[in-house]
Amino acid sequence: MSTDRHLPIYLDRHATTPVDPRVMAAMLPYFTEHFGNPTSTTHQYGWAAEAAVTGARETIAAAIGASDSEIVFTSGATEANNLALKGIAESYIAKGQHIITLQTEHNAVLDPCEYLASLGFTVTYLPVRPDGLVDLNTLESAIRSDTILVSIMAANNEIGVLQPLAEIGKLCRENGVLFHTDAAQAIGQIPLDVNLLNVDLMSMTAHKVYGPKGIGALYVRRRDPRVKLSPQLHGGGHERGMRSGTLYPPQIVGFAKAVEIALIEMDAETARLTELRTRLWSQLSQLDGIYLNGHFTQRLPGNLNISVAGVDGNALLLGLRPIVALSSGAACSSAKIAPSHVLQALGRSDALAYAALRFGIGHNNTVEQIDRVATAAIETIQSLRKLALRS
Repeated sequence: MSTDRHLPIYLDRHATTPVDPRVMAAMLPYFTEHFGNPTSTTHQYGWAAEAAVTGARETIAAAIGASDSEIVFTSGATEANNLALKGIAESYIAKGQHIITLQTEHNAVLDPCEYLASLGFTVTYLPVRPDGLVDLNTLESAIRSDTILVSIMAANNEIGVLQPLAEIGKLCRENGVLFHTDAAQAIGQIPLDVNLLNVDLMSMTAHKVYGPKGIGALYVRRRDPRVKLSPQLHGGGHERGMRSGTLYPPQIVGFAKAVEIALIEMDAETARLTELRTRLWSQLSQLDGIYLNGHFTQRLPGNLNISVAGVDGNALLLGLRPIVALSSGAACSSAKIAPSHVLQALGRSDALAYAALRFGIGHNNTVEQIDRVATAAIETIQSLRKLALRS
């Protein structure tokens, strides 16, 4: 990542992250030197590629307490979510047609649920508490005899809130319901163990954790219970028949390397990011009319999401653009002129939902940068409020 002071400070790590140079170094040989197809098992080019994929699969599986045979590579978390939701719906339709999710899920879960609803499935969209957490009693009450899947994300992409996965998993297991979690923002950021959490399916992606774009994975439990999944792509039977398509070793190797590095550095990075987030909030919160969105401690260490009263949201982002690169919500929905559905679910007014800032602090950010951003944000907010009073 460039350190050119003419570029804005990058605080949008929930949208994407730069590829770590160590990840790039691991990937490079598989573009030109070890370029074989992993399924070409009759010569050494294919063997080298197959060995790389196998090693990467083992690394990613170990990171979440799974076995390597439970990892299905995809193009990213969006495809993994679609495969999980649609694949379960098709495979378990004889058992039931009821799915439970949250109002605050990413569109990569909400849109497939809407699609399934159009086919006759019933989807319950649970509300969340004002701090963004699911109410476990509400979840338990929503489970029915025909419920086949609960899909609740590990870490919210806008407000960074960490859902109580262990408690959710326990409820699902006790009721014989499968549990899927979108862990796109969580993998490599917080400890994850699919067995301790009773997770049956987990969606992951590389580019949120300093790996390459275009590669992700879906964990699919093989025992206790064995999860059945109908493929959504056909044409070769790759990935145990769950996801056909030629595997891309450079991306897969990069994904594994990024996860490996993240696990090694997790404790130190968590402490550092938490300190930077606290420093940013301590300065911004000195202003009146600044509202924290989501639970303050039960959230990703590098996430801070605030709403600002008395300002226009677009004007706020425009005013900060020369200093800092950040967003008001999900990058996938940034082109939509609508208030964040996540912030609306927290009970925020449309005005506060529009005037939101999502700070995603990452590897390259420093104390000096955080202070510069805080100063710029405070000055911009004060300036916009003065203009609003004059108009």
